[in-house]
Amino acid sequence: MADTDEAGQSRAERAARRARRRRDRAQTPFLHLPREQPHTILPPLEILDPEQVEQIHQASMTILEEVGLDFLDDEALDILARAGAKVDREAQHAWLDRELVLEAVSQAPSTFTWHARNPARNLVIGGDALVFAPNGGTVFVQDLDRGRRPGTLADYAALVKLTQMCNLLHTVGEQLVVPHDVPVPLRHLERLRLAVTLSDKVLMEAAHGRVIPQDALAVARLVFGGELPPDGPVIGGVINVNSPLRYDGRMLGGLISYARAGQVTIVTPFILAGVMGPVTLAGALAQQNAEALAGIALAQLVRPGAPVIYGGFTTNADLRSGAPAFGTPEGAWAAIVGGQMARRYGLPYRGSGTLNTSKLPDAQAASETLWALWPTVLAHTHFVLHAVGWLEAGLTVSFEKFLLDAENLALFHRFLQGFPVDEESLALASIRAVGPGGHHLDTAHTRARYTTAFYQPFLSDRQPFESWQEAGALDAPARANRLWKALLAQYEPPALDPGLAEALEAFIARRKEELSGADLYG
Repeated sequence: MADTDEAGQSRAERAARRARRRRDRAQTPFLHLPREQPHTILPPLEILDPEQVEQIHQASMTILEEVGLDFLDDEALDILARAGAKVDREAQHAWLDRELVLEAVSQAPSTFTWHARNPARNLVIGGDALVFAPNGGTVFVQDLDRGRRPGTLADYAALVKLTQMCNLLHTVGEQLVVPHDVPVPLRHLERLRLAVTLSDKVLMEAAHGRVIPQDALAVARLVFGGELPPDGPVIGGVINVNSPLRYDGRMLGGLISYARAGQVTIVTPFILAGVMGPVTLAGALAQQNAEALAGIALAQLVRPGAPVIYGGFTTNADLRSGAPAFGTPEGAWAAIVGGQMARRYGLPYRGSGTLNTSKLPDAQAASETLWALWPTVLAHTHFVLHAVGWLEAGLTVSFEKFLLDAENLALFHRFLQGFPVDEESLALASIRAVGPGGHHLDTAHTRARYTTAFYQPFLSDRQPFESWQEAGALDAPARANRLWKALLAQYEPPALDPGLAEALEAFIARRKEELSGADLYG
């Protein structure tokens, strides 16, 4: 084999050129993604007319009044009873009058500011603003090198670092992946430690029971100088309804704890139409609406004005197996109508971004993800959870898919800005100068906009076939594999006050000793 090619380049020179290309690819577009919070100029997509929205509302009011919900927590039943709800304490069940519910829900803010450790990372929740939050609740982690495996604390740290480095992800923490190498009672402490020390973005932590939220609130107080700020929340978590029509004690403890402290509760029923709700989408959405409003009303009874987000997580089941089906037309309908229902009550709306059932970051994963993400964004979803990384119906987070999904978020950020139509952008002078049969590549108009005119991908490959082949003939997951490793190698932690770091470590060490072997939900 010749040591030089037709251009006279040596093997070493060609290898060096490929290395530079890989390095430049890792260092450029991803790390310069827009940092500002995206806003949309588009009107929300609506598929139901006002009369149909009202029909779903009325059906959900009937569910609240005539069917009711289980509330498996004595304090929650006490709060509801004091507000005038009919309560059966033995059955741990309550029926909620519509006037009670709607009066309480009306006290929730339509917009609020969620504060981050770094004030430059503060988020507006509501209005025309979007938040992209990373994956949560995953059990396994996957990459091309080691395959699918139980998550570890090292995996959790790597995901926090990637989240910090991706400007189009706006929150950190919660349950990016389960760290199986940490004892169960101590996992939230390690999650909090890593989220605070490795990132300066808006903080989340699981709203499970009362112990975990109280520890999370204690950490939040340390971060914010000893007291929670009076002008907006600093931490929040997801409250999942145990559909159908049941709030368990773990979720109610978290809801009450966060709401009482004025922090964010993202109240989200999880309904698989045909299994955990009616097989018809109208019935499933009426149930979702009743469940969400019940939790939001409870949060307002705990503390009027507490920040809440109306969550929607309704899709259909695969009726052949009973398993979830994601990235479906039915799931798209539910995402869009969930936004319509949230707007009816003046509430911020949470949806989900990369839902799919694929086992690998393949064509199925891409197709189902975009069938979930497009309707979620077009519905004017304010808080998009699971915006990156999801595989296998949420059981697994993939490092490669994390980067593949981040590219989609960057495309959405660009798309939602729209484009100008004015004298300058119509470019009539340039059109006249080029005339018929010419080209615009070297005009002054093009040169002035060369670096900003179009979105520049950090992962997609636009090279000719020969150049792509010479560079290794890598498909998208293989390119993503290289990129996430390069990014982790470049990671630098955000500034952290030494006093805060010391106080945080002391708190976590003390709580680990106190909670070792404890039952967090007993």
